[in-house]
Amino acid sequence: MWTELMQVPNRYVADIWKELFDAEGVATRIVVLGEWKTHGDFTPRAIWVPDSKTHVAAEILRKV
Repeated sequence: MWTELMQVPNRYVADIWKELFDAEGVATRIVVLGEWKTHGDFTPRAIWVPDSKTHVAAEILRKV
């Protein structure tokens, strides 16, 4: 199962967070919020992490 960790304003910010979590060994999924047919680079996104890694992701967020 996956848990939503945060929402970000656009694709660029989501990609930066994904790279950070990937570098720390935490798998991530980026989910487009809203209508997928009309989404673009400026559409808000949610970052999801596995349930077993939420504590690791929270610790990474505290350190940033």
